[in-house]
Amino acid sequence: MRRTMAKASFLTAMNLLFFTVIGTAILAITYNQTHERIAQSELAEKLKLISQLVPPTTFDNDIVRDTLDIAPDPLLGTDKPTLAYRARQGGKPVAVVLESIAHDGYSGKINLIIAIRPDSSVGGVRVVTHKETPGLGDYIDIAHGNWIKGFDGKALMAGKDGDWKVKKDGGQFDYMAGATISPRAVVKAVHKALQYYQKHQAELFAQTPARK
Repeated sequence: MRRTMAKASFLTAMNLLFFTVIGTAILAITYNQTHERIAQSELAEKLKLISQLVPPTTFDNDIVRDTLDIAPDPLLGTDKPTLAYRARQGGKPVAVVLESIAHDGYSGKINLIIAIRPDSSVGGVRVVTHKETPGLGDYIDIAHGNWIKGFDGKALMAGKDGDWKVKKDGGQFDYMAGATISPRAVVKAVHKALQYYQKHQAELFAQTPARK
C-alpha cells in the first residue's frame, strides 16, 4: 500500500515537473518573440520622432548605423547604456540625438529624445513615452499640443541657468495652469542634457566605425 502511494506521489510530482518545464519554455519563447517585436516597434517609433527633429533632407549618412554607445549618466537621467544618433552632411556634424529620462514627472518617468546642433542649440525635443495624466499633463507630448516646440533653438547661456525653468518658477518656459509638474520635469531634463552635451561634444561627434 505504501509502495503504491509512494509511486503515485512520485508520478504526480513528475507530471507537475513536466508541465512546469513545458510551461516555462512556452513562456520564455513567447517572451522572446514578443520582446523582439516590441523592441522593433519602439525603435520604429523613436526613428519616426527623430525624423521630426532632424529631417532626412538635412543629412546624408545612415543615422541608424552612425551611433555611439552612451554610458549611464546622471545628467541624462539614465541608469543603463543608451544610444546617441549622429546626423552628418558631407561628413560634417548636423545634429546628435540623445536619449534622456525625466524621473520627476507627475506620474513617473518621462522618456525623451533631444536633438542638439553643433552650435549647442536645441534642434528639438520629443517625448517618447510617458504616463502623465491624459488631458492635463500630457500636453508635453507633440501628439497633444505644440508646447514641446518651445525648446527649439534654445541654448545654454552663461549666467542664464535661471531661465531653464517654467515661468511660474521665474524661467522662460510656458506651462498649463494646474499642470506644472510635467513641464517642469521636461525643462530640467533638457537643461541637463545640454550640460551633458557641453561636456562631451567632441566625443559625441567623433568619427567611429559604422555599425553593421
